[in-house]
Amino acid sequence: MDRLLEFTSNHTLLVFALMISFFVVVFTELRRKASGLINVEAIAAVQLINNDAVVIDLRSTEAFSRGHIVNAKNIPADELDGKLNQLQQFKSRPIIAVCEAGATSAKTVDKLRASGFESVYGLKGGMAGWGQAGLPVVTGKKTKVKRSRNKK
Repeated sequence: MDRLLEFTSNHTLLVFALMISFFVVVFTELRRKASGLINVEAIAAVQLINNDAVVIDLRSTEAFSRGHIVNAKNIPADELDGKLNQLQQFKSRPIIAVCEAGATSAKTVDKLRASGFESVYGLKGGMAGWGQAGLPVVTGKKTKVKRSRNKK
């Protein structure tokens, strides 16, 4: 204990910086928990999807067609306000908001919770985090179906 007091008295600036860092981390975590913003990791998102969660992809149509999560619904972030009525049917199911890197989904989670949706989550890291976890994506390429013509 004497050595700890001696270290503290010799390195007051270091101890003060350590205490400030500790309080900043605690304050940030408490604020995040109080706001109700819940970001889920990709693996937790898979568990939610397996339990009937709806995935809303907030990226542009072009980005969506390059690759998206299976059964995701593409609603670009700038069109979300106009399509809230379409989402009412999913109010009782968990919703996972997905964007490119996770920033846009945080705003969407707040907006949906304010609109009365209870179980709304943001995908931590967005599609970049999904890809880093090595999880599959579906591309938007349409397959051509050959129609056979009956000759008479």
